[in-house]
Amino acid sequence: MKRLFAVLLAFCFVVAGGCGMSLAADDVNCWFPPDWKDKGAQAKAISEVLTEKSGLTVRPRIAKSYPEILQAFSGSDASLVYVGSFVQAIIKARGLGTTLAQQVNGQEFYSGVLIYPQGQDPAAIISNSPAAIAYAVGASSGESCAKAATGGKAAIATPNHGASVGAVKSGKAKAAMVKNWWWDANKDKYPEMAMYEIPDISLVKNPDNVLTASRAIPAEQADKIRQAALSGGEVFGKGEMKAFDSSSLDFSLSLMKKGGIDPLTYSW
Repeated sequence: MKRLFAVLLAFCFVVAGGCGMSLAADDVNCWFPPDWKDKGAQAKAISEVLTEKSGLTVRPRIAKSYPEILQAFSGSDASLVYVGSFVQAIIKARGLGTTLAQQVNGQEFYSGVLIYPQGQDPAAIISNSPAAIAYAVGASSGESCAKAATGGKAAIATPNHGASVGAVKSGKAKAAMVKNWWWDANKDKYPEMAMYEIPDISLVKNPDNVLTASRAIPAEQADKIRQAALSGGEVFGKGEMKAFDSSSLDFSLSLMKKGGIDPLTYSW
């Protein structure tokens, strides 16, 4: 009887161990940033394509805040995220996930550029009034670049690039750090402003639109999701999806280091 019990116990252990080793993640949440609140249809379409092509069940989740994404990646739930370099750099620094693919559309990398009133000296603004530079919180092209350019002294936090330039127009800030592609699309609205590329800071090296899998997704399933994204790239937008090398986040992390931003403890 004891021998039978031991055999049954061993059998149960093997079965349980086998299940534990597989770490099946049949249900996956695909997170999108808060500014996707008006892109629910696209988030749904992306999740449907990943579901169809990977064989997993991928559900779209538009985050209410960035900490919600990091909390999901820190837990045991299988998660994906489709987001830009600031959050991706934090995920890499904390070892929370594996990058899979990136949308390549000609603007897959971006920089932070300084916007200031026409006729003024941008270098002098940085040197003499570093705390008076506005930046979008939680953006490599905003917060990271502004802090890196000023030794961590930039102090006018805003919710987005438009608000940063608005702070300059209202006189609250001396200058604003914004994404280069945002400025290209919006510069005609601000004829009284000029743009300055800061040496060693305004480099087009911050990756955008990267799909990453959390540690809770086994490597084999993560690879299925990667292949699904690569073959269904049109749903992500213009261009195509290509495999992404996580070393491309090193520049974004270097900006954080220059600006005194610790990706291990940062919170919004």
